[in-house]
Amino acid sequence: MDIINKKRMKAICIDFGISTVVTLGVEQLLRKKIKNEAFHALITPTLVMWSLEYAQIRRSNQTVGLKLMGLQVESENGSSIRPKQIIKRMAYRDTILMLNYLKNPKRFEDGTKLPHDQYAGTMIKEQA
Repeated sequence: MDIINKKRMKAICIDFGISTVVTLGVEQLLRKKIKNEAFHALITPTLVMWSLEYAQIRRSNQTVGLKLMGLQVESENGSSIRPKQIIKRMAYRDTILMLNYLKNPKRFEDGTKLPHDQYAGTMIKEQA
């Protein structure tokens, strides 16, 4: 496995841990207002993770996990990342990506541009 892929895996685990802690807090606040368990199991964690990731990437091209691993998200063409690119990247990763991985795992060997990065026009680079 490529070194950047290993770093990306560690970064997503860090981000997932942070998101889980925040989700637990948000869920406690929402439990009094929303009684639907499906909402708390499906919607709340997704909204929290996407919100945290969107805000962090929009602000500094990195999430906490990416920063700790020395990586950052960049646009393919060198311009600043647009909000649409961030949303496309997250949506593709959380929906279609696993199907693509199961079809062709070799496609994932280069960690700089995974399919969700290609779809969104982004790439991961090591920080200078």
